[in-house]
Amino acid sequence: MSIKSFSIGNLTVEKPIIQGGMGVGISLGNLAGAVAKEGGIGIISAAQIGYREPDFDRDPLAANLRAIKKEYDRARAIAPKGVIGFNIMVALKHYEEYVQAAVAAGADIIICGAGLPTELPKLAGDAGTLLAPIVSTARSAGVILKFWDRKYKRIPDLIVIEGPKAGGHLGFTREQLSAYLDEGAQDYDEEVKKIIAVVREYEGRYQRKIPVALAGGIENREQVQHAFSLGADAVQVASRFVTTEECDADIRYKEAYLRAEKEDIVIVKSPVGMPGRAILNDFMKKVNAGEKIPHSPCHGCLRNCNPSEIPYCITDSLIHAAKGEVEDALLFCGAYAYKAKKLETVKEVMDSLLS
Repeated sequence: MSIKSFSIGNLTVEKPIIQGGMGVGISLGNLAGAVAKEGGIGIISAAQIGYREPDFDRDPLAANLRAIKKEYDRARAIAPKGVIGFNIMVALKHYEEYVQAAVAAGADIIICGAGLPTELPKLAGDAGTLLAPIVSTARSAGVILKFWDRKYKRIPDLIVIEGPKAGGHLGFTREQLSAYLDEGAQDYDEEVKKIIAVVREYEGRYQRKIPVALAGGIENREQVQHAFSLGADAVQVASRFVTTEECDADIRYKEAYLRAEKEDIVIVKSPVGMPGRAILNDFMKKVNAGEKIPHSPCHGCLRNCNPSEIPYCITDSLIHAAKGEVEDALLFCGAYAYKAKKLETVKEVMDSLLS
């Protein structure tokens, strides 16, 4: 496989791998810095990034804004010349403030999913930070490209296509996931081609390349090569980086991946109704049985969340995960997380994907 660098805006990325953002506390400055140092794009997740700050319980917004700068500086110290950015979910409460804090910190790029980032260009301003929406269908790609074209007279610097085999919250309904993932399911490749066709239309209008990264279930070099054959310029990879020495998560979180079998990877429902993919553990068995899990006072993570109605708190469960309290945690993962059988370094993972 011939490995090529690719350009985003005025930046050249040596290796066509974007490390996917994983919150809470899974992809922070250490992992992002390590990936950027090896020539990929390192991504810090802004989701409840300040959970370790002493005032997080009292003032989560202030804690998170402070931590955005801290984690960026930590990554930048590891990779002074690397490409480093943030994943910021549109569904976050205070999404606007987090985008502005990432820009102020010096982020090279901001990747946004969990909703369409219609206002992202306005929020980022003219600081030069590159902007990348995550889409899962040709329809959503068309909506965001058309909106940015009409309102801001610009196009994204990068498009991330996140498929149905990704981890965490997914941009599909349960019915769509069944259509793509059941035995004999339809192939997502055709949707990828349709999305790229939409992107090419806007490239023609602006006479400028929009790189495309394919994400979701990318875990070996054959899948990377397949992504390139579909027209992708890069891949976004997340789960493979969890079981690395440099990943910011507790070792017990990583060991949960190493212990997982294929049948342990399940589709779950988040407290706000979105489907996601996670490892089946005692916590999720209780949730599936209809048990309501007591939670801490609201930390203001998601916009559409009513603390009095949720079956469990996603912030609490993801903080448990990051701290290694794995039986009380929501353990988000990709479809092939069970294939991880040993701890590796970031360099080993990237070499295995691109060799």
